[in-house]
Amino acid sequence: MTGKRILILGGTSEAMALARALADGAKIDAVMSLAGRTSYPVLPPIPHRIGGFGGVDGLVAYLEEQSIAAVIDATHPFAAQMTRNAALACAKLGVPRAVFTRAAWHPGEGDQWISVTNTEAAVEALGNAPRKVFLTVGRLSLPAFKQAPQHSYLMRSIDAPDAADRPPQMELILARGPFDVDAEIELMIKHGIDIVVTKNSGGNATDAKLAAARALQLPVIMIERPTMPESRLIEKLDDVLDFIKAHNPTP
Repeated sequence: MTGKRILILGGTSEAMALARALADGAKIDAVMSLAGRTSYPVLPPIPHRIGGFGGVDGLVAYLEEQSIAAVIDATHPFAAQMTRNAALACAKLGVPRAVFTRAAWHPGEGDQWISVTNTEAAVEALGNAPRKVFLTVGRLSLPAFKQAPQHSYLMRSIDAPDAADRPPQMELILARGPFDVDAEIELMIKHGIDIVVTKNSGGNATDAKLAAARALQLPVIMIERPTMPESRLIEKLDDVLDFIKAHNPTP
């Protein structure tokens, strides 16, 4: 399949950085797709669409209809279903695909990490004794923590979760990163946090909580990234721009 347009699967700061770079002068026809998971998404300075595609078949149809030359998957590292769908759709049509992602976090000296494979394992790792838990796992992962109602939760999210998804003892903070280390330390002390639960999203927009936990000698339950399809991984903006230019049929 020979196309003429670049599709960016967005939703991350990396995707926005790429969109700004393309808008600032690159003569490339590109469109960004946003899943629409947040109520007020930050919109890119290039053409965009919001909403799902309807699974693999829907994405295949979109790639054909829009004459997509290449796909840049710049979704969240935990957007496993979208990445799998993109891999299958691109393979079916022979469309080049690259994953533009951020490096994962790794524990350093002084960190007290408990690595787990999924949200359910994170709930189990909290144990039976009541604790004050700082949750930064995203609102879609919140319902699992209803299985451990003995804990008190402080959750930070971009959007408010549904009331039915909340554990009985939960306080909510609505905020969007980046966050400051000193402010994170103050927040954890103010709320008497005993333990932090987060996903290994990587990047520097929300890593201040890890530095704060280290400074306060608090344990961190780290939900590691899901297994993804084999992909070309790119972590630098210049490299993803080179990939796009290599697959851009327009002069």
